[in-house]
Amino acid sequence: MNFDLKKLDLEAAAAEKCDLLAVLVTESAKPGKDSVSQLIAQATKQGDFSAKVGKLLQSYGSAAVSARRLVLLGAGDGSARAVRQAALSLSALLKGPQVKRMVVTSVSALEGAAVSALVQAVAEASYVYTTTKSKAEPRALSRCVVGVPDVAKVRSEFDTGVALVAGVEFAREWGNRPANHATPSMLADAAKSLAKQPRIQCKIHGPAEVAKLGMGAFMAVAQGTEQPLRFIELHYRGGAKDQPAIALVGKGITFDTGGISIKPAGEMDEMKFDMCGAASVLGVFKALGELQPAINVVGLIPACENMPDGRAVKPGDVVTSMSGQTIEILNTDAEGRLVLCDALTYAARFKPAAVIDIATLTGACVIALGGVRSGLYANRDDLATALEKAGEVSLDPCWRMPLDDEYAEGLKSNFADMGNVAGRAGGSITAAKFLQKFVADMPWAHLDIAGTAWKGGAAKGSTGRPVGLLMRYLLTQASLSAVAKRAAATRATPARGKTPKPTKAGAAAKQA
Repeated sequence: MNFDLKKLDLEAAAAEKCDLLAVLVTESAKPGKDSVSQLIAQATKQGDFSAKVGKLLQSYGSAAVSARRLVLLGAGDGSARAVRQAALSLSALLKGPQVKRMVVTSVSALEGAAVSALVQAVAEASYVYTTTKSKAEPRALSRCVVGVPDVAKVRSEFDTGVALVAGVEFAREWGNRPANHATPSMLADAAKSLAKQPRIQCKIHGPAEVAKLGMGAFMAVAQGTEQPLRFIELHYRGGAKDQPAIALVGKGITFDTGGISIKPAGEMDEMKFDMCGAASVLGVFKALGELQPAINVVGLIPACENMPDGRAVKPGDVVTSMSGQTIEILNTDAEGRLVLCDALTYAARFKPAAVIDIATLTGACVIALGGVRSGLYANRDDLATALEKAGEVSLDPCWRMPLDDEYAEGLKSNFADMGNVAGRAGGSITAAKFLQKFVADMPWAHLDIAGTAWKGGAAKGSTGRPVGLLMRYLLTQASLSAVAKRAAATRATPARGKTPKPTKAGAAAKQA
């Protein structure tokens, strides 16, 4: 779908011909004398409408507007969170075939963050999955005009919101596809399609290349399936050549049976979502291609299936990781950490400014945090703080969890350098402690998205999280880098009319 940003006041918005005019009304709004404002005032006075978040009033065929439908939306305090909730209340209407073009505006001017949230919420409310349905009706909404009083003031955040829509929907698409429509090879093809965008390059490593790299843990997970593994390597080069990249590592288990430690049958179909970490990395690169920020990013995705055939790895087997550390596989259903550990070792060759792995790693994290916040682990306080802030701003929140060394005690093994599990207690933490053994001194964070990457039940489907969090973090880092670069340039440039004082080394060189 297409989004447009246009200068519109309420009167101009009412004159726009469209299928739906949605007007956000904040609690502090002061309606004017135009026809829409009069409707708002009358509806409020009669008690038919309130500006509280989630309140909605529909009007059909009103003489006051050119739109076929008018909807008043309560937007509370006008914050990004409130605006998002208001827009999501339109879901039933936007998923129908009647609304092809809509205009959305607000009685009060919205901040840039709220505009970005509005764009993303409209896309989420109207999203429809169709890929494997023979008679599915695609999204009818093709154009959304966002009316604001000052286009220049919110342009940057609007563009960010539009790019995030592209990234999140790319992630949702691949997360939602059944495993036979999202094999490791198909995931690799999706990554290659992103290389059509400027500044993005893609390299695919097959089984022979992965074997040559010595990724014994990754190969062990894949040895029980007929689908060949793929190790996907993406590069976005938007920053200076000497600027260290930020590495994103996404777990890409395209289907997880649990292997020999097979899962229960109930809801096993949802294990197609076990590659949502990989999907989020693909979504981030989609958004990077749209926005083109000045930053360097590496994306690494170890992609394979975890199946239980006669060649499958067995409980008690010992494998050698790319780092040289040996692992006793006590539970073959703890496979995500096995593919990630080799990818983290590979990431070290890029000397990244930070490495962040994203994985639907543990059911224990779902028990701890539910579906609201992703679990965050980090070995540096500044990295953790930056990711937490990015999560809050993007409305894609996370929660920092502990990494005390005592949690690693259960990973000790009599037959290898470590086991791949440490019992049920603190399962999400011990999984993170396992991964930490492979990051050496790199600034590292781990996002356990097992509770946030998809929804079950009637709303079953991928959420596209944490594309929003990751993009906000990357854009902030790009901005900080630009500020530092300008400050360095200012320090290096002498004031006009003044000659820089020679250094001792410079004076010595001149005398020589």
